Amino acid sequence: MKTFTGFLLLSAALAMPTVATAANITIKGSDTMVLLGQRWAEQYMAKVPGTAIQVTGGGSGTGISALINGTTDICQASRSMSEAEKNSLRERYKTPGEEIPVARDGLSVYVNAANSVKTLNMEQLRLIFTGKVTNWKEVGGKDAKIILYSRENSSGTYVFFKEHVLKNADYAQRAQSMPGTAAVVNAVSKEKNGIGYGGAAYAKGIKVVPIKKDDSSAAITPDLAHVQDGSYPLSRPLFFYTRNQPAGEIKTFIDWVLSKEGQDIVTKVGYFPVK
Repeated sequence: MKTFTGFLLLSAALAMPTVATAANITIKGSDTMVLLGQRWAEQYMAKVPGTAIQVTGGGSGTGISALINGTTDICQASRSMSEAEKNSLRERYKTPGEEIPVARDGLSVYVNAANSVKTLNMEQLRLIFTGKVTNWKEVGGKDAKIILYSRENSSGTYVFFKEHVLKNADYAQRAQSMPGTAAVVNAVSKEKNGIGYGGAAYAKGIKVVPIKKDDSSAAITPDLAHVQDGSYPLSRPLFFYTRNQPAGEIKTFIDWVLSKEGQDIVTKVGYFPVK
């Protein structure tokens, strides 16, 4: 384990300690990660009887606020903390927090299974979600109005997509904000002209569109190889944040999350292990 100023980077190869003690741990934040957090909690509680781990969603921003307010032990986030958020932690706890990558995701673009569009590039996505392109025929599809589904602004996925796809432009006003990724997938599965985005693990019952960096690039799918080597344009890390360097039962749990057993769960849920 190597400690760097302000942040802790833990190797995914850390093994489960030989002795684990019961604990009460709260985890809050990313809706993208909530299924993963719940699966980790279930498996860990089965391994360490008497341990109670509570996992709730609400969005990365909600989790970060809870970390700052002292109402959660671990924040799950699908985006990096902002400088303003780190400063809030510094002001209250004299620390900018500890950032621990625990999984990787290929943020996926969902369309209805019947949609004929085969690929999209980053510029087309930007134009679609900012409302500049409104008909599928403009991007190689049928003559039909594009129906936009987005996430609420407390979502780390919303922020990541805005920064990396929209280049910090505003979403189109007609984009419908959905309370979670499952709601986005459900809406797109029912609306033949719909489009949305979210974590790779939720991509069931819809079509995932391969993405090009630009019009001359190859179309890349969000699979293990392309997410881990970063060639998929919307690859991203998924984080745990803690107020201080993990210690005691919290460190034991995080070490297990980063062990082979914990990372195998990442794959089973539908995300990708950290290297």
